[in-house]
Amino acid sequence: MSEHRNGRGYDCLVIDINTQRDYCELGGAAAVINIPTLIPTLRRVVAWVKRNYVPVVSSIESHRPFELSDSGTPICCVDGSGGQYKLDFTIFPRRRAIEVDNSLSLPGDVFRQVQQVIFRKRSDDLLANPKADRLFTHVPVSEYIIIGNGLETFVKLLALSLRARAKSITVITDACGYWNRAQADLSMRQMTAKGVNLVTSDELVTRKLKGRHRRRIRWAVSPRVTKAAHRNGPTLFKPSEFRRSAP
Repeated sequence: MSEHRNGRGYDCLVIDINTQRDYCELGGAAAVINIPTLIPTLRRVVAWVKRNYVPVVSSIESHRPFELSDSGTPICCVDGSGGQYKLDFTIFPRRRAIEVDNSLSLPGDVFRQVQQVIFRKRSDDLLANPKADRLFTHVPVSEYIIIGNGLETFVKLLALSLRARAKSITVITDACGYWNRAQADLSMRQMTAKGVNLVTSDELVTRKLKGRHRRRIRWAVSPRVTKAAHRNGPTLFKPSEFRRSAP
């Protein structure tokens, strides 16, 4: 699989980890504790992503109904539940959901077709999905920018895993949810020690990207699609959108 914009790759790619109702809404099955500040910040970052036409990789935490957590309690983001849905503003009109299976097959030049690729995540590690692993290995990206949930678990694990592959990683700290502030602070120190760049949303949204990221390409939504979206209201991503890639 090759991914080149004008043969030069991408300045950056945003990784959106588990921005789902169970984590991001009060009363959710595993709600993070900084929701009041997290949601406005996520909206601001996503607006910057859309304005600059930055490609996005999103993960959907996905558990079967019979699974239990390590403590023996029911687990969150159960397949088919309302809590598994992504927040509406984190869903891009030009998107593709790719199912977990044992193949490495991905659509060729996927970011020429869509702006957002969504992977189902069955474990803590997004890279355990071989298709996600392959995308991060083969798409030429200068910098990976991580947002989402949770800072002391999924975000840290992915940041350190990609950093171990000599990738340039930036975590937007105030655009990440967490359950324990002390553990989140420790995680940030651990990431910094490994060379992960920690910045705030203010630093991100004032950044100016190079010209090739600001060019309107196929991701741009036609006026007819935009009018339909306003008429029908926000469309929540549903697990039914997942489909297997063509071999």
